[in-house]
Amino acid sequence: MPAGLLEGGIVLPLIVVPTPIGNLEDITLRALRALRECDLVACEDTRRTLILLRRYAIRKPMLSCHEHNERTRTEKVLALLEDGKTVALVSDAGTPGISDPGTILLAEALSRGFDVDVLPGATALIPALLLSGLAPSPFAFLGFLPDREGERVTFLETLRQCPWTLVFYLSPHKATAHLASVRDVLGNRSVSVVREISKIHQEVFRGSAEEALGRAEEGMFRGELVLLVEGATMAGSADEEIPWEEDAQNLQGRGLPLREVANFIHERYGIPKNVVKDRLLRAARRERDSS
Repeated sequence: MPAGLLEGGIVLPLIVVPTPIGNLEDITLRALRALRECDLVACEDTRRTLILLRRYAIRKPMLSCHEHNERTRTEKVLALLEDGKTVALVSDAGTPGISDPGTILLAEALSRGFDVDVLPGATALIPALLLSGLAPSPFAFLGFLPDREGERVTFLETLRQCPWTLVFYLSPHKATAHLASVRDVLGNRSVSVVREISKIHQEVFRGSAEEALGRAEEGMFRGELVLLVEGATMAGSADEEIPWEEDAQNLQGRGLPLREVANFIHERYGIPKNVVKDRLLRAARRERDSS
């Protein structure tokens, strides 16, 4: 039975096939079957896909379909589907279309009425979420942050009051700039950086945004990264008056050290200590800048 053939004889010409994100054993039996029985493999990088195919003794013609040629390749793949061919769509790692090429081809295939199947498989997002130590549900997956600082800050501003755990993919050479934006816009929240999931050097960092930024500046975050950020608490992050902030400022005015103020507010209101400290420090900076 062809890879795209379901019970009842329904042919699915286009099959989205997740591939391992690190360990080549993280692939399903259905994914291997789809790769063995398809007519063509449309892939992000033929060299990367060839490594996987050779690992499982699969010989199939391949067609590159990446971010720079996806629009032109889409027409070629759709023509093959019209001819009754079955195409397996893969990316270098994970599921095509999730912060990877494949979105355009998938959308066009669906809009033109082709039957499509998407197989379940390996993903970096879910293991990172569970390893982070942050609330796993609800969460919001946001993909990669914008490269331009202005766009990145504007985007993060829209998330300041979101109470869900925020999940981003993070490029290692952009980690410093992006973590700085997260700290500056969202505050010194609890974060986690999970690197090289399922690979030999898998590692999990848990701490504050400030601590994560320090590690990034030291070049500690290399390889494939997932950044997870604690959701907003009842403190929010807008500049409007916050119920606990007046108490905190009064305590500071009495000469209590910042650490003791944070402890008191945490015990009374349940606000994370790092949120309290960050809010008071930012308020002090604004006061200095305006004087």
